[in-house]
Amino acid sequence: MATPNGLARIDTNGAAKKKKHENGICHDDSSAPVRAQNIDELHSMQRKRSAPTTPIKQADGAASPFAAAISEEGRRTQQLQSISASLASLTRETGPKVVRGDPARKGEAAVKVAPVAAAPPPKPHHHHHHHVAPTISVSDSSLKFTHVLYNLSPAELYEQAIKYEKGSFITDSGALATLSGAKTGRSPRDKRIVKDEAAAQELWWGKGSPNIEMDEQTFLTNRERAVDYLNSLDKVFVNDQFLNWDPENRIKVRIISARAYHSLFMHNMCIRPTEEELEEFGTPDFTIYNAGKFPCNRYTHYMTSSTSVDINLGRREMVILGTQYAGEMKKGLFGVMHYLMPKRRILSLHSGCNMGRDGDVALFFGLSGTGKTTLSTDHNRLLIGDDEHCWSDNGVSNIEGGCYAKCIDLSREKEPDIWNAIKFGTVLENVVFDEHTREVDYTDKSVTENTRAAYPIEYIPNAKIPCVGPHPKNVILLACDAFGVLPPVSKLNLAQTMYHFISGYTALVAGTEDGIKEPQATFSACFGAAFIMLHPTKYAAMLAEKMQTYGATGWLVNTGWSGGRYGVGNRIKLAYTRKIIDAIHSGELLTANYQKTEVFGLEIPTAIEGVPSEILDPTNTWTDKAAYKETLLKLAGLFGKNFEVFANYKIGEDSTLTEEILAAGPKV
Repeated sequence: MATPNGLARIDTNGAAKKKKHENGICHDDSSAPVRAQNIDELHSMQRKRSAPTTPIKQADGAASPFAAAISEEGRRTQQLQSISASLASLTRETGPKVVRGDPARKGEAAVKVAPVAAAPPPKPHHHHHHHVAPTISVSDSSLKFTHVLYNLSPAELYEQAIKYEKGSFITDSGALATLSGAKTGRSPRDKRIVKDEAAAQELWWGKGSPNIEMDEQTFLTNRERAVDYLNSLDKVFVNDQFLNWDPENRIKVRIISARAYHSLFMHNMCIRPTEEELEEFGTPDFTIYNAGKFPCNRYTHYMTSSTSVDINLGRREMVILGTQYAGEMKKGLFGVMHYLMPKRRILSLHSGCNMGRDGDVALFFGLSGTGKTTLSTDHNRLLIGDDEHCWSDNGVSNIEGGCYAKCIDLSREKEPDIWNAIKFGTVLENVVFDEHTREVDYTDKSVTENTRAAYPIEYIPNAKIPCVGPHPKNVILLACDAFGVLPPVSKLNLAQTMYHFISGYTALVAGTEDGIKEPQATFSACFGAAFIMLHPTKYAAMLAEKMQTYGATGWLVNTGWSGGRYGVGNRIKLAYTRKIIDAIHSGELLTANYQKTEVFGLEIPTAIEGVPSEILDPTNTWTDKAAYKETLLKLAGLFGKNFEVFANYKIGEDSTLTEEILAAGPKV
């Protein structure tokens, strides 16, 4: 049959004319028609609602008392009330009206709650501070709803970042590339801790301490500024997560932020709760208010720039203003753990940790450039964690749920595990990529040298999940000695372990005015001075106590130079260092023969399988013996000068332990 223009009529029903419906209407029978009445309804059908995973019935068939006590809607209402209380203004004494969901999705059903009264601070150290009575009980922010994007998935956070945050892109590996703004690293000089009565007594203050004080009123001023900023936004991101894989000692943390980048970063770095754990999360133990896109008021007391990172241990709160660098949250919480855990007689440690197939655990301490990440990542051993750990009576546990790896000059050949972990879900900070292919150039330092990747720990193939292990057998202190006088490996007694742990030594190679590069000694107490809260000797005493109780052995491993300082000698081969670490793990070095060195009094083995015996004693590798002795005494003097700040600190009821530690240092 032809059409009026002479062309054959198209048969939309193929050869199945005889299957025509009786009404004569032609249908495309390849699929059923969509049931939606309009495009919005079709879009809502695309997203299936997540079902709660808490079982309604228990194993014995009885109804769960929790399920019976509260409905799903009631549970969500309680969550929002808790978030509203977290966002409460202390002067107006009320929280914002909050609603769950994206404000851009107008058609979504949402649970709304009215403003909630401000919650009292959790277990404050004192009660003598006074709040100014509010003169205005109503504000613009109280007239609007604040939308809460609660514990979003990585996919949802990708959508938010790409749509609303300039500088967010998906790279060719699937990772999310982000920018942290003007700050591409931490701002230690802008970090403050409230010095209340308890903090004044408990924390380390003064020379050498990383803790800079502020008063309670200034903290509350900055908190109010951050909360007002967050409440002025159409939406905020809220993460409820955990710290510490030890279930008996985990900490509940709430992170309230303005950026999807920050929410995804903390999703990766903290421990991710199950749906069941979220439903019973309740009130957090610690809260972060990340208003980093908004500056602090430089006229406020104690402020020295537009950036301020403030911790109030009494209120269990942290406020971030004027920096979008996500690492402030990670390291801020690490500092908090350095305060909270010792109160439970748990040692918090800035270390890597791995475990052999037979259950032997090793801790790795070391500053940047010492090989901590490389040596703790061992395909023959399980990775418990790469950076932050606790040592309790239950054993060791990772504090975090992810890894925060440096990316500068990253290659598949050098660091295959990190390379392969950079995929969908990973946050890439401040990297440079091809504008067309989105392939990352890890050698490009245009934005910063401090490029980073944050990813869940399960992205590492040999990660041990859950990230816990038995008590360590070996405590390995790493130093990259550019002076070339420390032996490749030394066995330490307890006092020596404490001395070198408190010292936290490595040597960098710094350029001088005339272009000659000279070694420069660097000391960081407990191998993480920027994050500790208490005096270093307190952590050292706890370390010695646990090592003695559980039979751990201390080792000092030099990954730096041999046969001369930098520019004269040679870097100790990584293959030799790996053999040394293997010998520590296997127990070979426990039965080796030892001899003592001069000045530092270190016990060095006479032979290790796979390592040339002549390099084990530095005196054998230096051709200029006078230069060796001079350099050895120079380094010993630097150790002594660094330790002066700790020498007068009394540990315990008497000074016996302090004297033992001092005696374990080098003799000049």
